[in-house]
Amino acid sequence: MNIQQLIENAKQSLNAPQHHHAFDESFESCIKCTACTAVCPVSRQNPNYPGPKQSGPDGERLRLKSVELYDEALKYCTNCKRCEIACPSDVKIGDIIVRARNKYLAQQHKPAVQKLRDAILSNTDIMGSLNTPLAPIVNTITGLKATKFVLEKALKISRHRTLPKYSFGTFRSWYMKKMVESQQKFERKVAYYHGCYVNYNNPQLGKEFIQVFNAMGIGVVLLEKEKCCGLPLSVNQFPERAKKIAQFNTDYISKMVDENGLDVISEASSCSLNLRDEYHHILGIDNAKVRPHIHMVTPFLYQLFKEGKTLPLKPLKLRVAYHTACHVDKAGWAPYTLEVLKQIPGLEVVMLPSQCCGIAGTYGFKEENYEVSQSIGKNLFDNINAGGFDYVISECQTCKWQIDMSSNVTCIHPLTLLCMSMNQA
Repeated sequence: MNIQQLIENAKQSLNAPQHHHAFDESFESCIKCTACTAVCPVSRQNPNYPGPKQSGPDGERLRLKSVELYDEALKYCTNCKRCEIACPSDVKIGDIIVRARNKYLAQQHKPAVQKLRDAILSNTDIMGSLNTPLAPIVNTITGLKATKFVLEKALKISRHRTLPKYSFGTFRSWYMKKMVESQQKFERKVAYYHGCYVNYNNPQLGKEFIQVFNAMGIGVVLLEKEKCCGLPLSVNQFPERAKKIAQFNTDYISKMVDENGLDVISEASSCSLNLRDEYHHILGIDNAKVRPHIHMVTPFLYQLFKEGKTLPLKPLKLRVAYHTACHVDKAGWAPYTLEVLKQIPGLEVVMLPSQCCGIAGTYGFKEENYEVSQSIGKNLFDNINAGGFDYVISECQTCKWQIDMSSNVTCIHPLTLLCMSMNQA
């Protein structure tokens, strides 16, 4: 049987209703140059991971021949996408690996406790809804060494990891009580996909999003309904749940675009990439109609500046480091963020070497990944600690958690820095 026949067989099987993902022939373009493996942050630190070339395109050829050739080492991939950036042949290596993990569930032997742990880490809306009403108590308890010890023993969540704090009350409830009427007064508006991080962990960032757009004469409305973007579910092998959430979000984004003609903006880099690209690439969701209307905030702000919009920015005498998060690098958004930061008078921006911080969403919370996670980020942390910076800037929420925990400098979002400049006395 030749490779074309294997591809045709795979396509036929993927058309069956039980499969959820799109077939990708890009693995056939791999020229075995190993550029992907050279930049892989995991293969440099974990000898059990053979690297993206072997796990991605090479492994796909084997998996097409027999499901028994599935290699459980695929679980070590962080989905950072740096392999895809390095690939000269545009092979979607990270996508191939995630789809393989979601397709060959029966070939994986994940212990029950890890499945439970991964479900808890992945269902962010459920956990947020449970914890925000009791945030002061929850935050105190989860900060205790005894709690972390129990979590590691019971759920294999590393006791060394600083757990995210919850907000007492959600961003969405605050917006519905305080902001609906005021935002309707603006002639021009954008729709804000706030995601689970802003909603449950950091409502202040959502308030800063509104402040920035209002200062440019633009109102901010919310989608009628939204859920977590589903990326944690997708990378933790809950593909059917991820697909349902992706379709839910796509439907409500479509409704906003169709009925109101508004662009949908997210301040979170991984959410933006997932909503815009990976719903289609990974989960097979048809979002072609709405894709041009989904934007990450800093490229959108850059375009507004090009249109002549301005912000009342005052001098900010700070030295900050910009960390290029992996998914920002993949999407090519870093130059736009840097241009936005240049609008702040007096600000000194140092661009850190483009390196993965190691947390990779839920990856770095897992006991079995913690040491690799920290080893991946060590050079980045060293650069931050030695740089004499006032802040680190990143668009990625989980990079913030990692940098805050692993360095001596606080990481903030570009929107926060813009608001700091506007609010100067």
